[in-house]
Amino acid sequence: MEWLFATDTSLAQLVLRLTLAVVIFPHGTQKALGWFGGYGVKGTLASFAQSGFPAPLGALAIAAEFLGPFGLVLGLLTRVTAFGIACVMLGAIFKVHTQHGFFMNWFGNQKGEGFEYHLLVIGIAIALLIGGAGAWSLDGLLAR
Repeated sequence: MEWLFATDTSLAQLVLRLTLAVVIFPHGTQKALGWFGGYGVKGTLASFAQSGFPAPLGALAIAAEFLGPFGLVLGLLTRVTAFGIACVMLGAIFKVHTQHGFFMNWFGNQKGEGFEYHLLVIGIAIALLIGGAGAWSLDGLLAR
């Protein structure tokens, strides 16, 4: 349990944590609330089911992307949250985005998005898994 909360007062970890929260939050609200052109929970679960994802995994993905940013902002259970987000991104890469190649669809000339964004998110998540929440985090407070 000690490792779960252990962190230092690194500002770099704080920046990574807040950046990941800001980037993932809109995606989570698309899936959970239907904001930003999303489908909401019901539509997202239906979309996941069409892609072959079981409903429990779909619900975990929605939770990771919707609730995860709140944990990241607070620096609470940062490693758990980072692991969940990394798992969602790995699933997205292998289930959806690999077929579209590496690059994002900047010019709208392919049928979907590549996986470069997902690799960046995974990299940030791994850095948080290794280093913890950093400065101004509840994890650091709990570790003390």
